[in-house]
Amino acid sequence: MNIKKSDKHLSLVVDMYGCPNRCKHCWLGHMPNRRMEEGADEWIFHCFEPYFENITFYSWLREPDFCEDYRERWSRDLRLSRGIMPRRFELGSFWRIVRDGQYVNFLKEVGVQKVQLTFFGLEDLTDKYVGRKGAFKELLQTTEILIENGITPRWQAFINEENKDDVAQLLSVIEDMKLYERCAGLDAPFSFFVHAGSCDGENRKLYDIRITKQHIPQELIPYYLNYENAKAEREWCKLLGTDESSVAYRNEEEIVLNISNQYDVYYNFSHMTPNWKIGNLKEDQRDELIRRIVEEDTQALNLARNITVRELVEKYGDPHSDRTFAQEDYKEYLLNCYVDGR
Repeated sequence: MNIKKSDKHLSLVVDMYGCPNRCKHCWLGHMPNRRMEEGADEWIFHCFEPYFENITFYSWLREPDFCEDYRERWSRDLRLSRGIMPRRFELGSFWRIVRDGQYVNFLKEVGVQKVQLTFFGLEDLTDKYVGRKGAFKELLQTTEILIENGITPRWQAFINEENKDDVAQLLSVIEDMKLYERCAGLDAPFSFFVHAGSCDGENRKLYDIRITKQHIPQELIPYYLNYENAKAEREWCKLLGTDESSVAYRNEEEIVLNISNQYDVYYNFSHMTPNWKIGNLKEDQRDELIRRIVEEDTQALNLARNITVRELVEKYGDPHSDRTFAQEDYKEYLLNCYVDGR
């Protein structure tokens, strides 16, 4: 089969080293940790090079820089990429920053101005939800190290019925640490926001304790992401109950692929479960795998195109539930009930 080179930009996001955490909110889902074989990065890149003009390579899918040779690793990502170079966004490893005194200098060298840190309340619940004892203290220590080195911490908190009161207490921690004042002179101001997250991956398992809007603590409302657009599930059931459209995921100018350490390939539309898998680089015929990627001819997307939002609501919506969702998150939850099976 002769496949024409795609003019879309391709980003390859590869789980080369794993992750120190087992977060209960992880939208990707939990995967085994293993270090991929030496040379796996170049092999993966060359799998796609004949089919795409522009490729950006990222060697992490979960915790960034979760490898000892992170400087060389970043240089390799840059060398492998063609066209658009990889970016750092607001990403850094809080696991590494408290263990490696040189790491914060590396972040500054590659232009990181903010690092996002994720909380689930105070110490006990944050440690529980990150899946690692000591995580909360490390997050506070990381905050201090960042500020001391001119990088702004950006705190986000995932909220549910179990941790809502704990999350509210983070406001006192922020005040005690004087984070707004201490970051005022940095390139970016300190920010704090709260949300329930999407309802796929590990967070989908927390559906039963998903926050209800009336239970969001009053003091957190100014920090709740898109609070005005968040609605109860029963409200979405009414609003979407006549929607004859489908939940459509499309790649426009860019295709982003998540690649597991087992060489399974997924779009970054949703979690990495078997029914969302496009194929496997080691097992599938290469031209056919690329055709599926470019033409968006996969099991999950074909299922999504052939069912309406109205039908999803009828099958999987709970008209009596007060659990809170943003509209797109609720549609995604319904679709995954269908694609993966409830």
